[in-house]
Parts: sequence; structure tokens; C-alpha cells
Amino acid sequence: MPIEVISSGILTTIQDLGRPGYYHLGIPIGGAMDRMALRSANLLVGNPEGAAGLEAVFMGPELEFTEAATVAVCGADLPPKVNGDIRPVWSAFPVEPGDVLSFDFLRSGARAYIAVSGGIATPPALGSRSTYAIGALGGIEGRAVQSGDSLPLGPGKATGRAGKEIPEALRRSPGSPTELRMLSGLYWHRITEDSQQAFFQDTWKVANEADRMGYRFQGGRATEFVQREQPFGAGSDPSNITDACYPYGSVQVPSGTEPIILHRDAVSGGGYFMIGTIISADMDFIGQLQPNTPTRFVHVTMDDALKARAERNTNLAAVREALA
Repeated sequence: MPIEVISSGILTTIQDLGRPGYYHLGIPIGGAMDRMALRSANLLVGNPEGAAGLEAVFMGPELEFTEAATVAVCGADLPPKVNGDIRPVWSAFPVEPGDVLSFDFLRSGARAYIAVSGGIATPPALGSRSTYAIGALGGIEGRAVQSGDSLPLGPGKATGRAGKEIPEALRRSPGSPTELRMLSGLYWHRITEDSQQAFFQDTWKVANEADRMGYRFQGGRATEFVQREQPFGAGSDPSNITDACYPYGSVQVPSGTEPIILHRDAVSGGGYFMIGTIISADMDFIGQLQPNTPTRFVHVTMDDALKARAERNTNLAAVREALA
């Protein structure tokens, strides 16, 4: 029996862990912007970690259940309500046929992940149910959730999960001010030494242009470029390059003014240089940043990045053990 969507909120999409393997064709991995939060919500309700759930931005949907299920909400502090009664985040709770799940006001973060036992069972596209609206892939007919939609659930409903919770010490969230660790990139030499230092010294703020494709930051000093001859095939702006591939987490500074971090639905290549890449362990944090959030970039080495990834994996293993 499906879930009936009464109201979709601001932007609610179906997301899993994405569709790897197609980036060379221009199709991004997509999937949950905060992968740890989606994994945690799925573990709470007894789903595989990569099962499809709902990603709600700033404001939650209103959903009516037509069968009993277990639900969990992780990520942003967007308190869920069952028939008007508040339920805790990062915890599993039951719903019965006819129950309505809604949400209180956002308290912190930006994206909440709603997992339901059985998982959302819309048809997969290229191996994933994740919504990639630009390419009309996944989700519901390639789009976000809308009022009046019916969301099918998969088999194997979990029982006896209600009351389980993830210990607070294992709930990853960005600090204040947020620190995003970055490896310098292939084009780091294209900016002056003074600008290299200023980039890490300044406090930036998240701009209003912050979505699944990328996050723009403003408020720091403008970047100064090393003089060069315009390369064949590149644009005339000093930040232009001959088109190249973009790794996830790439940090671009078009015209040297406002850095942009490319995220899950970003394009796979283009003509702007990349001064660095945010490490994988910090990519989840970006999806939880609201506009105007103070942010610092921190320069790290590859050894630092690998250590951070190992620490993130250790945290995930502890979540699995806590819910075993």
C-alpha cells in the first residue's frame, strides 16, 4: 500500500545513494547530499543502507500512511509529527494506517532524510531511484515529489524497530563556523601566493545560490591571478581553462570572486579552473548548510584526507553496531 502525499513541502525528492558509473557520460552520481544521514535513517528502520527515502529541504512534506510502517528522520533538526504529536529525530517510531506524518519548524540544518521501512519503491533509472531533475531521471517521472502523488513501498517491512535511536555522539553535523577541509588542486598555481593565504584566512558565508548542483560562497577577498597568456580553446577570463573534467567537491572561483563547490548533481566538466577539492569526509556537511552560514576553508594534505575518511567510516561502523 502506498504513502499518499498531502503536501510536498518546499522541495522533496526521492534519493538513495546515487547512480555511479555514468559520470563520463555527463550523468552525475546524484543521490542524497548527506549520505550519512540517509544511511542512518535506513539503518534505524531496518532497510538496506542504500534504500530510497525522501530528502526534504528546509520544510517537510505531509504524508498519509495507508499501512503500518516504521519511520525515521535524520539529518536536519526538522522535528517529525504523527497526527500532530512530536516525535524525536534520529530515532525510529511507528505509524499506523491513516496516520499523518507532518513536520514542525526547522531548527537547524537544511536537509532531512525520511526513511520508511521497506523503502520507497519507485521504478529505478540506470540502477538508482534518485531524482535527477535536470536529466529527468529517477524520482517520480524524473521530477520532485508533488501533492497528490502516491509513493509505493517495497516488501519486507521491518517490525520491532520503534524506539531505536542513534546515540547523539554519532550524529555528524557541521560545526559553527563550519570548517570544510580542502586539498589544493591542479590550478592552485594560477592564483597568487597572497590570494592562496587569504582564501584560507577569510570567513565566507553561504550564498542564496545553494542547491544540489553546487554551493556558492561570498564575503571573502577577491582572488588575484598570476599573469598568463590565454590558452588556445579557453575563455578570456583569467579563471577560464581549456575544458576539463570536474571531480565531485571541486572548488571553482569564476572571475575570482565567489567560490562554488560542486555537489551531487553537478556537471561533469567545463571551462572554469579548480583551485581545490573538498575532501569526501566533509561533503555531507555542505548539504546541511543554510544561506549565510559562516564557513572557513581549511587546507589539508592527502594523508589528512585519508585519515578523515577512515574516521568517517569508523563512525558509520559504530552506528551499525549501535543498531545491530
